[in-house]
Amino acid sequence: MSSTTKVIVVGGGLSGLSAAHTVLERGGNVILLDKNSFMGGNSTKATSGINGAGTQAQADLGIPDTAAKFFADTKKSARELARDDLIKVLTHRSGDAVNWLVERFNLDLSKVSRLGGHSEKRTHRGGAQFPGMTITYALMEKLEDLAENSPDRVKILKKAKVTKCIKEGDKIVGVEYEKDGKHYTEHGTVILATGGYAADFTADSLLKKHRPEYYDLPTTNGDHCTGDGHKMAMSIGAKGIDMEKVQVHPTGLVDPKDPDAKVKFLAAEALRGVGGLLLDNTGNRFVDELQHRDFVTGKMWENNKFPVRLILNSTSSKEIEWHCKHYVGRGLMRRFESGEELAKEIGCKPEVLKKTFDDHNRYAKNPGTDPFGKKFFSGGDFRMDDVYHVALMTPVLHYTMGGLEIGTDASVRDGSDKPIPGLFACGELAGGVHGANRLGGSSLLGCVVFGRVAGDSASSYTLSQLSNERAANRINTVANHLLETRIRVDPNSKNVNLEFSWADSGSGGGGGDGAQTQEISSPSSSGSRPAESVPAREGDRTLAQVEEEKLPDTKAKKEGKAGGEFTKEEVAKHNTEKDCWVIIDGEVLDVTNFLNDHPGGAKAILLYAGRDATEEFAMIHPPNAIQKYAADTVIGKVKA
Repeated sequence: MSSTTKVIVVGGGLSGLSAAHTVLERGGNVILLDKNSFMGGNSTKATSGINGAGTQAQADLGIPDTAAKFFADTKKSARELARDDLIKVLTHRSGDAVNWLVERFNLDLSKVSRLGGHSEKRTHRGGAQFPGMTITYALMEKLEDLAENSPDRVKILKKAKVTKCIKEGDKIVGVEYEKDGKHYTEHGTVILATGGYAADFTADSLLKKHRPEYYDLPTTNGDHCTGDGHKMAMSIGAKGIDMEKVQVHPTGLVDPKDPDAKVKFLAAEALRGVGGLLLDNTGNRFVDELQHRDFVTGKMWENNKFPVRLILNSTSSKEIEWHCKHYVGRGLMRRFESGEELAKEIGCKPEVLKKTFDDHNRYAKNPGTDPFGKKFFSGGDFRMDDVYHVALMTPVLHYTMGGLEIGTDASVRDGSDKPIPGLFACGELAGGVHGANRLGGSSLLGCVVFGRVAGDSASSYTLSQLSNERAANRINTVANHLLETRIRVDPNSKNVNLEFSWADSGSGGGGGDGAQTQEISSPSSSGSRPAESVPAREGDRTLAQVEEEKLPDTKAKKEGKAGGEFTKEEVAKHNTEKDCWVIIDGEVLDVTNFLNDHPGGAKAILLYAGRDATEEFAMIHPPNAIQKYAADTVIGKVKA
């Protein structure tokens, strides 16, 4: 894999994956580096969905949305920091982004809801599982398949932490990274997709520097969200923008068993989108539940009557049944059989809660009368004789709008607002896209839209670097006769189809043109190897000497380790962080050494230590996840 045809993608979340797939579609080669054991990043945690205006799903449901409406909503949310150029890219390419996911990766995104700050229903999700996991996993699995079947075009390195962007003159020409205690260099065009800094509690914390008052808040982010890309890029002259803009989400789920936990799960905004209400400790509403996130958070702090509860009636619960079931399974949500039971839990009189319900029902039937300004009502009436799902809420660090300043082509800008050649950024790392506040559902969207833009731009830049002066002269000569060139690339194929339209150079006086199609076959992967990288320091191994990270031989691992049988009582004894077993689909897994590698964090597994986690596991993970990524944790079966 020559450095002249290679794009280096740093980060394996949805943004990096979208960029990698786009580079491949444009005919380039990709090496993806991720510092974690698994790809996915924070994208896998997204719970509400992905925004899109003018999608096929909206058309099927008769939703009259347009990119212009979405632009207006996003600009309003961004307030004084709105950048019209970036907002236009985000919103006007949103429909195509959602359709790309559906058509290219066979995803179900047919359910569409309205989140806070949106004038139309435009947040897409499927029928089951969290949309972030579903979407990200589809792109991840596809890229892994391509890496296995076309290693001359795609390489994935995990546990590879990029530490430096290599600069020659004014250009970025590659990266340095650490893997297995060694240092390596990789040369090529660079796309940074390293995420945000909403869990940056490090010594040089960007949170502490820009928003010290938020430093002690809990976060929904994984411990990998430490602003690595920001720090690397700014150290070589990249410009930061809006770094003080950190989104504090109003609805972090409080675990009654561990209320002070630093990392919290997020209560999807879709819970409020389907009709959920926020009640304070007196049983009263205090805010329009579908206002912008920062507004709702501000009202929670202003009202200061904690604990705050999110409640869903039976209609709302059914609309988002999968989420409720998942939260209940994790012990983060409870079911109450009546309004009286709920009032007792809150600590208010039943008549107070009934008045809250009656008032809300009246506002829903009489638009414009809600004292908090609520315009959109879902979920039907709230009654004292209904069933309720209820969870405790607290504000949590969730997203960083600040980041590297980019242009509409995702190129990173320097202090003079000029693009840094060879460096592109996308996803949460790209600043200025959302302004002062991000709308729910636009995180996944930003990843896909600007991931694709970065992939496009990096491909074009890489192609431009291939031409030396002599080749450029030859191309110019050909260009005098060339009207149009079309390139069609299928990442699954070894072929590239080029279609040329030539100007008629004959002397017959006609003004016609001719066409020629040529098929170019790439070398067989069995006959070529990726080019070796240069060690960063003398004595280090080259990239070609790094062990290939192929998919695990699950059959061999299972046959070698998974021969025991255990009763449920035996499994139940292994219920601590130092000795953790779980049951999934009748198999017993020893996940003790896997806890810190789990993309969702150790706590997500420890909730089920010593227990059967089959149902909860299936809610989040694809069926083949264990066989593909953790086969060596299987130690046997449950004894009948």
